[in-house]
Amino acid sequence: MKNKYIFILLVFLTIGLLAGCTSAEVDADGDGKIKIIAAHNQTSPDNPYQAGMLKFKDVVEHESNGTIEVEVHAGTIGTEESQLVEKLQLGAADVVLVSPGFMTQTGIREVDLFSAPYLFTSYDHWLSVVDGEVGKEMADIINEKSDNSFKLLGYWSAGVRHYYGKKPLNSISDLKGMSIRTQTSGVVSDFWEATGAIPSGISWGELYQGLQQDVVDSSENAYPFFVQQAHHTTKNGKYITETGHDYTTRFLLINGKKFDNLSKEQQDIILKAAEESVKAEREATNKQDVEYKQKAVEEGAIVNEIDRQPFIDIARPILEDFAKEIEVEGLLQKIIELE
Repeated sequence: MKNKYIFILLVFLTIGLLAGCTSAEVDADGDGKIKIIAAHNQTSPDNPYQAGMLKFKDVVEHESNGTIEVEVHAGTIGTEESQLVEKLQLGAADVVLVSPGFMTQTGIREVDLFSAPYLFTSYDHWLSVVDGEVGKEMADIINEKSDNSFKLLGYWSAGVRHYYGKKPLNSISDLKGMSIRTQTSGVVSDFWEATGAIPSGISWGELYQGLQQDVVDSSENAYPFFVQQAHHTTKNGKYITETGHDYTTRFLLINGKKFDNLSKEQQDIILKAAEESVKAEREATNKQDVEYKQKAVEEGAIVNEIDRQPFIDIARPILEDFAKEIEVEGLLQKIIELE
């Protein structure tokens, strides 16, 4: 009988110890290692997102001496950012890269400010915002409003977005009646509708075929992304007009609850890796912006510039109204003051 009670006591002690262990201490294999699932939605191995994620993986695994493993998924667990946001919430992914527009689906409307057309006037302006006080404030909003489901690890770039379509834009009036693949709701949609265009929600994975088969007249994105997908070779993707309407922001997020369960040493490793990934991804994006523009021209695309002021004039009142609607007038003012 005494041995029976000792056995029961040992069982309860074991359960208590395991319950107190974090994911950093125990895994399914029982070898003390942690596996981090890191994902983005781009399938091309040359994409800047992949460069950033691989740098994150390299630094984490090196600094942890292999006790933390990072498994990178390039579009393999979701080619739509909404899927990645959901997986992060459910714990099916640990680190993901998403855009402000898809983050609003979680109820954090403030982040959509960063997707507003012509919010930033230059790449340096963008840097001063995301790497400064405004970036820290937005990170706090994301963490607090998600109840720590999302913790911001860093701001990645996705280049400068331009129009590309079946005809060049020589003036803003050329957009009237044209369908354009972009967000179909929110401030981005409001802007394109105000130019006379018709937003279309065709998925990224179906866009090449959509441009080729007249399903959509045009789209908008940065050179590294649409040239890698050969959109410039399609019937409705040949003409590129450098509207420069968005110096794009992407959020590198980790599940905050999982992060808090790591040891201080492990947290520091994750943060260091995130910092290095930010540098690597931005560098790759800036380099590819130049390289893929040249590639597009060499392969028959026709590029032209346009006076952006009429676009800016349309965007500014929409931006101001939107900032008021989502109650971020103070953030908008700080961003304007950094121009």
